[in-house]
Amino acid sequence: MGAGVARISAIDAMEILDSRGNPTLRVRVGLDTGVLAVASVPSGASTGEHEARELRDEDASRFGGKGVRNAAAHVTDVIAPALCGRDPRRQAEIDHLMIELDGTGDKSRLGANAILGVSMAVARAAAQASGLPLYAYLGGPGARRLPVPMMNVVNGGVHADNSLDFQEFMLVPHGAASFAEAVRYGAETYHALRRILKEQRLPTAIGDEGGFAPSLPDNEAALALIVEAIRAAGLEPGRQVAIALDPAASSFAAESGYLLAKSGAGTKTSEQLTQLYAGWIDAYPIVSIEDGLGENDWEGFRRHTAALGERIQIVGDDIYVTNTRFIARGIAERTTNAALIKPNQIGTVTETIEAIELCRQAGWRCVVSHRSGETDDTFIADFAVAMGTGQIKAGAPCRGERVAKYNRLLEIERELGGAAVFSSPFATAGQRQ
Repeated sequence: MGAGVARISAIDAMEILDSRGNPTLRVRVGLDTGVLAVASVPSGASTGEHEARELRDEDASRFGGKGVRNAAAHVTDVIAPALCGRDPRRQAEIDHLMIELDGTGDKSRLGANAILGVSMAVARAAAQASGLPLYAYLGGPGARRLPVPMMNVVNGGVHADNSLDFQEFMLVPHGAASFAEAVRYGAETYHALRRILKEQRLPTAIGDEGGFAPSLPDNEAALALIVEAIRAAGLEPGRQVAIALDPAASSFAAESGYLLAKSGAGTKTSEQLTQLYAGWIDAYPIVSIEDGLGENDWEGFRRHTAALGERIQIVGDDIYVTNTRFIARGIAERTTNAALIKPNQIGTVTETIEAIELCRQAGWRCVVSHRSGETDDTFIADFAVAMGTGQIKAGAPCRGERVAKYNRLLEIERELGGAAVFSSPFATAGQRQ
Protein backbone atom coordinates (compact mmCIF):
# COMPACT_ATOMS: atom_id res chain seq x y z
CA MET A 1 0.00 0.00 0.00
CA GLY A 2 2.99 2.25 -0.55
CA ALA A 3 2.72 5.76 -1.96
CA GLY A 4 2.65 6.07 -5.72
CA VAL A 5 1.14 2.62 -6.34
CA ALA A 6 -1.15 2.70 -9.36
CA ARG A 7 -4.76 1.72 -8.76
CA ILE A 8 -7.50 0.47 -11.03
CA SER A 9 -9.84 3.40 -11.63
CA ALA A 10 -12.14 2.18 -14.40
CA ILE A 11 -13.16 -1.03 -16.17
CA ASP A 12 -15.57 -1.31 -19.06
CA ALA A 13 -16.37 -3.66 -21.93
CA MET A 14 -17.90 -3.58 -25.38
CA GLU A 15 -19.12 -6.04 -27.97
CA ILE A 16 -16.81 -6.47 -30.99
CA LEU A 17 -16.51 -9.09 -33.76
CA ASP A 18 -14.10 -12.00 -33.87
CA SER A 19 -12.47 -13.47 -36.99
CA ARG A 20 -15.59 -15.50 -37.81
CA GLY A 21 -17.84 -12.45 -37.61
CA ASN A 22 -19.31 -13.51 -34.27
CA PRO A 23 -19.53 -11.22 -31.24
CA THR A 24 -16.87 -11.28 -28.56
CA LEU A 25 -15.71 -8.96 -25.78
CA ARG A 26 -13.16 -6.18 -25.67
CA VAL A 27 -12.32 -5.02 -22.13
CA ARG A 28 -10.58 -1.79 -21.13
CA VAL A 29 -8.89 -1.27 -17.77
CA GLY A 30 -7.83 2.22 -16.74
CA LEU A 31 -5.49 3.15 -13.91
CA ASP A 32 -5.47 6.35 -11.89
CA THR A 33 -2.10 7.20 -13.44
CA GLY A 34 -3.67 7.52 -16.89
CA VAL A 35 -2.61 4.05 -18.12
CA LEU A 36 -5.25 2.42 -20.35
CA ALA A 37 -4.98 -1.26 -21.32
CA VAL A 38 -7.19 -3.23 -23.69
CA ALA A 39 -7.77 -6.99 -24.15
CA SER A 40 -9.98 -8.91 -26.56
CA VAL A 41 -11.27 -12.42 -25.91
CA PRO A 42 -11.15 -15.26 -28.49
CA SER A 43 -13.71 -18.03 -28.94
CA GLY A 44 -13.43 -21.66 -30.01
CA ALA A 45 -15.46 -23.82 -32.40
CA SER A 46 -14.05 -27.18 -31.35
CA THR A 47 -14.58 -26.85 -27.61
CA GLY A 48 -14.16 -29.33 -24.78
CA GLU A 49 -17.28 -30.09 -22.77
CA HIS A 50 -15.53 -29.12 -19.52
CA GLU A 51 -14.30 -25.70 -20.69
CA ALA A 52 -15.15 -22.60 -18.70
CA ARG A 53 -18.37 -21.21 -20.18
CA GLU A 54 -18.70 -18.15 -22.34
CA LEU A 55 -21.79 -16.11 -21.60
CA ARG A 56 -23.94 -15.54 -24.68
CA ASP A 57 -27.16 -13.53 -24.68
CA GLU A 58 -29.32 -16.26 -26.29
CA ASP A 59 -31.36 -13.47 -27.90
CA ALA A 60 -32.32 -14.82 -31.32
CA SER A 61 -33.00 -11.31 -32.62
CA ARG A 62 -29.28 -10.40 -32.40
CA PHE A 63 -26.37 -12.31 -33.94
CA GLY A 64 -28.34 -15.56 -33.85
CA GLY A 65 -28.27 -15.51 -30.06
CA LYS A 66 -24.48 -15.14 -29.85
CA GLY A 67 -24.40 -11.55 -28.56
CA VAL A 68 -22.33 -10.74 -25.48
CA ARG A 69 -24.09 -7.67 -24.10
CA ASN A 70 -24.86 -9.47 -20.83
CA ALA A 71 -21.20 -10.43 -20.39
CA ALA A 72 -20.22 -6.81 -21.05
CA ALA A 73 -22.76 -5.66 -18.46
CA HIS A 74 -21.28 -8.04 -15.90
CA VAL A 75 -17.88 -6.45 -16.47
CA THR A 76 -19.17 -2.94 -15.84
CA ASP A 77 -21.85 -3.65 -13.22
CA VAL A 78 -20.39 -6.52 -11.16
CA ILE A 79 -16.65 -6.87 -11.73
CA ALA A 80 -15.66 -3.20 -12.03
CA PRO A 81 -17.10 -2.09 -8.64
CA ALA A 82 -15.25 -4.97 -6.94
CA LEU A 83 -11.89 -4.24 -8.55
CA CYS A 84 -11.69 -0.45 -8.71
CA GLY A 85 -9.17 0.86 -6.20
CA ARG A 86 -7.07 -2.33 -6.29
CA ASP A 87 -3.41 -2.69 -7.23
CA PRO A 88 -3.31 -4.24 -10.75
CA ARG A 89 -0.05 -6.00 -9.94
CA ARG A 90 -1.89 -8.35 -7.60
CA GLN A 91 -2.99 -10.59 -10.46
CA ALA A 92 -3.73 -13.74 -8.46
CA GLU A 93 -5.72 -11.83 -5.87
CA ILE A 94 -7.79 -10.10 -8.56
CA ASP A 95 -8.40 -13.30 -10.52
CA HIS A 96 -9.51 -15.23 -7.46
CA LEU A 97 -11.81 -12.40 -6.45
CA MET A 98 -13.54 -12.63 -9.84
CA ILE A 99 -13.86 -16.41 -9.43
CA GLU A 100 -15.55 -15.81 -6.07
CA LEU A 101 -17.83 -13.16 -7.55
CA ASP A 102 -18.93 -15.66 -10.20
CA GLY A 103 -19.51 -18.44 -7.67
CA THR A 104 -19.85 -21.31 -10.17
CA GLY A 105 -17.44 -24.08 -11.10
CA ASP A 106 -17.37 -23.14 -14.77
CA LYS A 107 -17.67 -19.32 -14.64
CA SER A 108 -21.09 -19.54 -16.25
CA ARG A 109 -22.78 -16.82 -14.15
CA LEU A 110 -20.57 -13.86 -15.08
CA GLY A 111 -19.13 -15.60 -18.13
CA ALA A 112 -15.60 -16.86 -18.71
CA ASN A 113 -15.34 -14.33 -21.53
CA ALA A 114 -16.08 -11.46 -19.12
CA ILE A 115 -13.65 -12.74 -16.49
CA LEU A 116 -10.81 -13.50 -18.91
CA GLY A 117 -11.13 -10.15 -20.66
CA VAL A 118 -10.66 -8.35 -17.35
CA SER A 119 -7.86 -10.69 -16.26
CA MET A 120 -5.87 -10.08 -19.45
CA ALA A 121 -6.46 -6.33 -19.43
CA VAL A 122 -5.38 -6.08 -15.78
CA ALA A 123 -2.13 -7.88 -16.62
CA ARG A 124 -1.51 -5.49 -19.49
CA ALA A 125 -2.26 -2.45 -17.33
CA ALA A 126 0.14 -3.67 -14.64
CA ALA A 127 2.86 -4.25 -17.25
CA GLN A 128 2.41 -0.74 -18.64
CA ALA A 129 2.43 0.77 -15.15
CA SER A 130 5.66 -1.11 -14.44
CA GLY A 131 7.28 0.16 -17.63
CA LEU A 132 7.79 -3.38 -18.93
CA PRO A 133 6.67 -5.27 -22.04
CA LEU A 134 4.01 -7.84 -21.16
CA TYR A 135 6.30 -10.85 -21.63
CA ALA A 136 8.89 -9.40 -19.23
CA TYR A 137 6.28 -8.39 -16.67
CA LEU A 138 4.67 -11.85 -16.59
CA GLY A 139 7.85 -13.87 -17.05
CA GLY A 140 10.55 -11.88 -15.30
CA PRO A 141 14.10 -11.18 -16.48
CA GLY A 142 14.57 -14.77 -17.66
CA ALA A 143 11.78 -14.55 -20.24
CA ARG A 144 13.68 -14.83 -23.51
CA ARG A 145 12.70 -18.10 -25.23
CA LEU A 146 10.80 -17.67 -28.49
CA PRO A 147 8.35 -20.48 -29.26
CA VAL A 148 8.49 -22.82 -32.24
CA PRO A 149 5.35 -22.03 -34.26
CA MET A 150 2.84 -24.69 -35.27
CA MET A 151 1.21 -23.32 -38.42
CA ASN A 152 -2.11 -24.80 -39.47
CA VAL A 153 -1.87 -24.98 -43.27
CA VAL A 154 -4.52 -27.59 -44.12
CA ASN A 155 -7.89 -27.36 -42.37
CA GLY A 156 -10.56 -30.03 -42.02
CA GLY A 157 -13.06 -31.26 -39.44
CA VAL A 158 -15.34 -28.56 -38.02
CA HIS A 159 -12.99 -25.85 -39.33
CA ALA A 160 -13.73 -26.47 -43.01
CA ASP A 161 -16.42 -27.79 -45.36
CA ASN A 162 -14.36 -30.43 -47.12
CA SER A 163 -13.59 -34.17 -47.13
CA LEU A 164 -11.06 -34.17 -44.28
CA ASP A 165 -12.10 -35.62 -40.92
CA PHE A 166 -9.03 -34.33 -39.12
CA GLN A 167 -9.08 -30.68 -38.11
CA GLU A 168 -5.51 -29.42 -38.40
CA PHE A 169 -2.43 -30.37 -40.40
CA MET A 170 0.39 -28.10 -39.25
CA LEU A 171 3.89 -27.08 -40.27
CA VAL A 172 6.50 -27.12 -37.50
CA PRO A 173 9.58 -25.16 -38.72
CA HIS A 174 11.66 -26.33 -35.78
CA GLY A 175 14.96 -26.58 -37.63
CA ALA A 176 15.31 -22.83 -38.09
CA ALA A 177 18.06 -20.87 -36.35
CA SER A 178 15.72 -18.12 -35.14
CA PHE A 179 12.03 -17.36 -34.82
CA ALA A 180 12.24 -15.00 -37.79
CA GLU A 181 13.72 -17.77 -39.90
CA ALA A 182 11.02 -20.18 -38.67
CA VAL A 183 8.36 -17.74 -39.85
CA ARG A 184 10.10 -17.54 -43.21
CA TYR A 185 10.21 -21.34 -43.51
CA GLY A 186 6.51 -21.52 -42.69
CA ALA A 187 5.46 -18.72 -45.05
CA GLU A 188 7.52 -20.06 -47.95
CA THR A 189 6.09 -23.56 -47.47
CA TYR A 190 2.58 -22.14 -47.23
CA HIS A 191 2.98 -20.35 -50.57
CA ALA A 192 4.51 -23.46 -52.13
CA LEU A 193 1.46 -25.40 -50.97
CA ARG A 194 -0.81 -22.83 -52.58
CA ARG A 195 1.04 -23.24 -55.89
CA ILE A 196 0.76 -27.02 -55.72
CA LEU A 197 -2.97 -26.85 -55.04
CA LYS A 198 -3.44 -24.53 -58.02
CA GLU A 199 -1.40 -26.83 -60.26
CA GLN A 200 -3.62 -29.75 -59.21
CA ARG A 201 -6.73 -27.63 -59.82
CA LEU A 202 -7.68 -27.89 -56.16
CA PRO A 203 -9.36 -24.97 -54.38
CA THR A 204 -7.21 -22.57 -52.41
CA ALA A 205 -10.06 -21.34 -50.21
CA ILE A 206 -9.01 -21.10 -46.57
CA GLY A 207 -10.57 -22.32 -43.33
CA ASP A 208 -11.07 -20.61 -39.99
CA GLU A 209 -7.38 -20.56 -39.08
CA GLY A 210 -5.98 -19.57 -42.47
CA GLY A 211 -5.11 -23.04 -43.74
CA PHE A 212 -6.27 -24.32 -47.10
CA ALA A 213 -9.37 -26.49 -47.17
CA PRO A 214 -9.17 -28.74 -50.23
CA SER A 215 -11.29 -31.86 -50.65
CA LEU A 216 -8.78 -34.70 -50.95
CA PRO A 217 -9.14 -38.47 -51.48
CA ASP A 218 -8.38 -39.16 -47.81
CA ASN A 219 -6.77 -37.67 -44.71
CA GLU A 220 -3.32 -39.04 -45.55
CA ALA A 221 -3.30 -37.13 -48.84
CA ALA A 222 -2.94 -33.92 -46.82
CA LEU A 223 0.32 -35.22 -45.33
CA ALA A 224 1.72 -36.06 -48.76
CA LEU A 225 0.82 -32.57 -50.02
CA ILE A 226 2.57 -30.92 -47.09
CA VAL A 227 5.76 -32.94 -47.60
CA GLU A 228 5.68 -32.01 -51.29
CA ALA A 229 5.26 -28.34 -50.35
CA ILE A 230 8.17 -28.43 -47.88
CA ARG A 231 10.43 -29.77 -50.61
CA ALA A 232 9.07 -27.31 -53.18
CA ALA A 233 10.06 -24.51 -50.80
CA GLY A 234 13.64 -25.80 -50.88
CA LEU A 235 13.48 -27.15 -47.32
CA GLU A 236 14.12 -30.58 -45.87
CA PRO A 237 11.13 -32.47 -44.40
CA GLY A 238 11.86 -33.49 -40.83
CA ARG A 239 15.17 -31.74 -40.37
CA GLN A 240 13.97 -28.19 -41.06
CA VAL A 241 10.18 -28.45 -41.19
CA ALA A 242 8.18 -31.21 -39.53
CA ILE A 243 4.45 -31.90 -39.26
CA ALA A 244 2.02 -31.75 -36.33
CA LEU A 245 -1.58 -33.00 -36.33
CA ASP A 246 -4.67 -32.03 -34.41
CA PRO A 247 -7.37 -34.52 -35.43
CA ALA A 248 -9.74 -33.05 -32.78
CA ALA A 249 -11.15 -36.56 -32.40
CA SER A 250 -13.91 -35.47 -30.01
CA SER A 251 -15.62 -33.92 -33.04
CA PHE A 252 -16.04 -37.31 -34.74
CA ALA A 253 -16.35 -39.55 -31.68
CA ALA A 254 -19.49 -41.74 -31.69
CA GLU A 255 -20.94 -44.41 -29.43
CA SER A 256 -19.57 -47.10 -31.73
CA GLY A 257 -16.10 -45.58 -31.96
CA TYR A 258 -14.68 -42.85 -34.19
CA LEU A 259 -16.73 -42.18 -37.31
CA LEU A 260 -14.62 -40.82 -40.17
CA ALA A 261 -17.70 -39.76 -42.13
CA LYS A 262 -16.26 -36.85 -44.12
CA SER A 263 -13.65 -39.00 -45.84
CA GLY A 264 -15.86 -42.10 -45.96
CA ALA A 265 -13.28 -44.15 -44.03
CA GLY A 266 -15.86 -45.72 -41.72
CA THR A 267 -15.68 -46.28 -37.98
CA LYS A 268 -12.47 -47.00 -36.11
CA THR A 269 -11.69 -48.02 -32.55
CA SER A 270 -9.17 -46.20 -30.38
CA GLU A 271 -6.64 -48.90 -31.16
CA GLN A 272 -7.23 -48.65 -34.90
CA LEU A 273 -6.78 -44.87 -34.84
CA THR A 274 -3.54 -45.30 -32.88
CA GLN A 275 -2.35 -47.85 -35.45
CA LEU A 276 -3.23 -45.40 -38.23
CA TYR A 277 -1.16 -42.68 -36.55
CA ALA A 278 1.73 -45.11 -35.99
CA GLY A 279 1.84 -45.88 -39.71
CA TRP A 280 1.84 -42.18 -40.53
CA ILE A 281 4.68 -41.53 -38.07
CA ASP A 282 6.69 -44.18 -39.94
CA ALA A 283 6.00 -42.56 -43.29
CA TYR A 284 5.98 -38.81 -42.56
CA PRO A 285 8.01 -36.42 -40.37
CA ILE A 286 5.33 -36.09 -37.66
CA VAL A 287 6.53 -34.79 -34.30
CA SER A 288 3.27 -34.06 -32.45
CA ILE A 289 -0.34 -35.30 -32.36
CA GLU A 290 -2.95 -33.35 -30.39
CA ASP A 291 -6.35 -34.81 -29.47
CA GLY A 292 -5.78 -37.97 -31.47
CA LEU A 293 -8.62 -39.49 -29.43
CA GLY A 294 -11.76 -38.08 -27.80
CA GLU A 295 -11.96 -36.10 -24.60
CA ASN A 296 -13.67 -38.88 -22.64
CA ASP A 297 -11.47 -41.73 -23.91
CA TRP A 298 -9.08 -41.71 -20.97
CA GLU A 299 -8.12 -45.39 -21.21
CA GLY A 300 -7.72 -45.16 -24.98
CA PHE A 301 -5.46 -42.13 -24.51
CA ARG A 302 -3.34 -44.00 -21.97
CA ARG A 303 -2.74 -46.83 -24.44
CA HIS A 304 -2.26 -44.31 -27.26
CA THR A 305 0.51 -42.54 -25.31
CA ALA A 306 2.08 -45.81 -24.23
CA ALA A 307 2.29 -46.82 -27.89
CA LEU A 308 3.41 -43.52 -29.42
CA GLY A 309 4.69 -41.29 -26.61
CA GLU A 310 8.33 -42.41 -26.86
CA ARG A 311 8.36 -41.38 -30.51
CA ILE A 312 6.41 -38.11 -30.61
CA GLN A 313 4.70 -35.49 -28.47
CA ILE A 314 1.15 -36.48 -27.46
CA VAL A 315 -0.86 -33.35 -26.61
CA GLY A 316 -4.11 -33.22 -24.66
CA ASP A 317 -6.50 -30.35 -25.36
CA ASP A 318 -10.20 -31.15 -24.98
CA ILE A 319 -9.41 -33.78 -22.37
CA TYR A 320 -7.69 -31.21 -20.08
CA VAL A 321 -9.16 -27.81 -21.09
CA THR A 322 -6.27 -26.03 -19.30
CA ASN A 323 -7.74 -27.21 -15.99
CA THR A 324 -5.36 -28.40 -13.26
CA ARG A 325 -7.92 -30.96 -12.05
CA PHE A 326 -7.89 -32.81 -15.36
CA ILE A 327 -4.16 -32.27 -15.95
CA ALA A 328 -3.43 -33.82 -12.55
CA ARG A 329 -5.45 -36.88 -13.54
CA GLY A 330 -3.59 -37.05 -16.85
CA ILE A 331 -0.25 -36.94 -15.06
CA ALA A 332 -1.29 -39.70 -12.66
CA GLU A 333 -2.65 -41.92 -15.44
CA ARG A 334 0.04 -41.07 -18.03
CA THR A 335 -2.68 -40.00 -20.42
CA THR A 336 -0.41 -37.79 -22.58
CA ASN A 337 3.03 -36.24 -22.31
CA ALA A 338 2.03 -32.64 -23.12
CA ALA A 339 -0.89 -30.24 -22.76
CA LEU A 340 -2.37 -27.50 -24.89
CA ILE A 341 -2.79 -24.21 -23.05
CA LYS A 342 -5.68 -21.88 -23.94
CA PRO A 343 -6.42 -19.09 -21.47
CA ASN A 344 -10.09 -18.90 -22.47
CA GLN A 345 -10.61 -22.57 -21.63
CA ILE A 346 -10.06 -21.83 -17.95
CA GLY A 347 -10.85 -18.11 -17.76
CA THR A 348 -8.06 -16.29 -15.91
CA VAL A 349 -4.36 -15.56 -16.39
CA THR A 350 -3.57 -16.96 -12.93
CA GLU A 351 -5.24 -20.33 -13.55
CA THR A 352 -3.50 -20.58 -16.93
CA ILE A 353 -0.13 -20.08 -15.25
CA GLU A 354 -1.04 -22.70 -12.63
CA ALA A 355 -1.80 -25.21 -15.39
CA ILE A 356 1.61 -24.60 -16.96
CA GLU A 357 3.35 -24.92 -13.58
CA LEU A 358 1.66 -28.28 -12.97
CA CYS A 359 2.78 -29.55 -16.39
CA ARG A 360 6.34 -28.43 -15.69
CA GLN A 361 6.39 -30.32 -12.40
CA ALA A 362 5.52 -33.48 -14.31
CA GLY A 363 8.13 -32.85 -16.99
CA TRP A 364 5.47 -32.25 -19.63
CA ARG A 365 5.68 -29.84 -22.53
CA CYS A 366 3.10 -27.10 -23.07
CA VAL A 367 1.79 -25.54 -26.27
CA VAL A 368 0.20 -22.08 -25.92
CA SER A 369 -2.69 -21.83 -28.36
CA HIS A 370 -5.03 -19.44 -30.14
CA ARG A 371 -8.69 -20.25 -30.89
CA SER A 372 -10.47 -20.57 -34.21
CA GLY A 373 -12.50 -17.43 -33.48
CA GLU A 374 -9.66 -14.95 -32.90
CA THR A 375 -9.05 -11.21 -32.64
CA ASP A 376 -6.02 -9.03 -33.33
CA ASP A 377 -5.06 -9.27 -29.65
CA THR A 378 -1.48 -10.57 -29.28
CA PHE A 379 -1.62 -11.54 -25.59
CA ILE A 380 -0.73 -15.19 -26.24
CA ALA A 381 2.44 -14.21 -28.11
CA ASP A 382 3.82 -12.38 -25.06
CA PHE A 383 2.44 -15.09 -22.80
CA ALA A 384 4.29 -17.88 -24.65
CA VAL A 385 7.58 -16.02 -24.21
CA ALA A 386 6.78 -15.18 -20.58
CA MET A 387 6.13 -18.84 -19.76
CA GLY A 388 9.00 -20.16 -21.91
CA THR A 389 6.79 -22.93 -23.25
CA GLY A 390 8.80 -23.23 -26.47
CA GLN A 391 5.74 -23.85 -28.67
CA ILE A 392 2.79 -21.81 -29.94
CA LYS A 393 -0.19 -22.51 -32.17
CA ALA A 394 -1.39 -19.36 -33.90
CA GLY A 395 -2.67 -20.61 -37.26
CA ALA A 396 -1.42 -20.22 -40.80
CA PRO A 397 0.91 -17.39 -41.87
CA CYS A 398 -2.22 -15.80 -43.31
CA ARG A 399 -5.17 -13.70 -42.02
CA GLY A 400 -4.55 -10.64 -39.91
CA GLU A 401 -5.65 -12.12 -36.59
CA ARG A 402 -3.14 -15.00 -36.99
CA VAL A 403 -0.27 -12.99 -38.44
CA ALA A 404 -0.62 -10.45 -35.60
CA LYS A 405 0.72 -13.07 -33.18
CA TYR A 406 3.68 -13.93 -35.40
CA ASN A 407 4.49 -10.26 -35.98
CA ARG A 408 4.43 -9.60 -32.25
CA LEU A 409 6.86 -12.47 -31.70
CA LEU A 410 9.12 -11.04 -34.39
CA GLU A 411 9.08 -7.75 -32.46
CA ILE A 412 9.91 -9.52 -29.20
CA GLU A 413 12.81 -11.40 -30.81
CA ARG A 414 14.20 -8.15 -32.18
CA GLU A 415 13.76 -6.41 -28.83
CA LEU A 416 15.60 -9.20 -27.01
CA GLY A 417 18.44 -9.10 -29.51
CA GLY A 418 21.31 -11.39 -28.61
CA ALA A 419 19.52 -12.57 -25.45
CA ALA A 420 16.77 -14.24 -27.51
CA VAL A 421 16.70 -18.05 -27.50
CA PHE A 422 15.07 -20.18 -30.18
CA SER A 423 15.46 -23.91 -29.77
CA SER A 424 13.46 -26.92 -30.90
CA PRO A 425 11.83 -29.19 -28.32
CA PHE A 426 11.83 -31.93 -30.95
CA ALA A 427 14.46 -34.35 -32.12
CA THR A 428 14.95 -34.30 -35.87
CA ALA A 429 12.26 -36.32 -37.59
CA GLY A 430 14.30 -37.98 -40.32
CA GLN A 431 13.51 -37.23 -43.93
CA ARG A 432 10.77 -39.64 -44.94
CA GLN A 433 8.24 -40.16 -47.73
